[in-house]
Amino acid sequence: QNILTLCFLVGYSAVALNHVIDFKEKKQEIIKPVSPSELFPSLPIVQGTSKRIKVLTRLTLVVSDPSHCNLLRSTSANIRLYDIIAVFPKTEKLFHIACTTLDVDLVCINVTEKLPFYFRRPPVNMAIDRGIYFELLYTPAIKDSTMRRYTISNAISLMQICKGKVSSQSENKPLELRGPYDVANLGLLFGLSESEAKAAVSTNCRAAMLHGETRKTACGVVYTVKKPRKVEEEETAVPACKKAKTQA
Repeated sequence: QNILTLCFLVGYSAVALNHVIDFKEKKQEIIKPVSPSELFPSLPIVQGTSKRIKVLTRLTLVVSDPSHCNLLRSTSANIRLYDIIAVFPKTEKLFHIACTTLDVDLVCINVTEKLPFYFRRPPVNMAIDRGIYFELLYTPAIKDSTMRRYTISNAISLMQICKGKVSSQSENKPLELRGPYDVANLGLLFGLSESEAKAAVSTNCRAAMLHGETRKTACGVVYTVKKPRKVEEEETAVPACKKAKTQA
């Protein structure tokens, strides 16, 4: 509840409860996500609106062997209950599989150590075409100077290929949580432009949420935006008789 309140105070309107499964550990099972209403009896209202903060459920699978990907390919009933599905590949082969074949919403990038492989353009471009985003954990860049060096290095090598199609994540510690504008400033260190850094904490996150809804419904999601009319269009829409009266 305290972390959720802090997310609300620093400017976030949606958060995700992350359930991590590492297949290296024994007896790892995908359970049903806990309903946010059971954990939080009352949600804070987003500043400037009448809507309450949105709490989503997320599943992150840490895969270190190709056999671990079979679980994502299967039609598990519990997997479909999560709003966002993320995969954390440990090898280049698994990174290629995650970008090209797995039905996920996010591909997480390890930033705490030097990567054992280089990012290649074909799988990254295929993931972008499929609507998948890449996620960087910015918390290590705050805690330690060595991790900060690895974080910036790995982020820059990814940004050179993925054209800013990234989102950001922090760990569940209040002192390591940063507001959207602070995270956008960190994005400038990662090689993002100002618009790409802002998108990493706003539109890209919303696109990942909509991609998750599409995956759950197996049909699609339509998101409509009211387009502001230009002055010229408004003038052409006025009937000729009214134009004559106004001109007279």
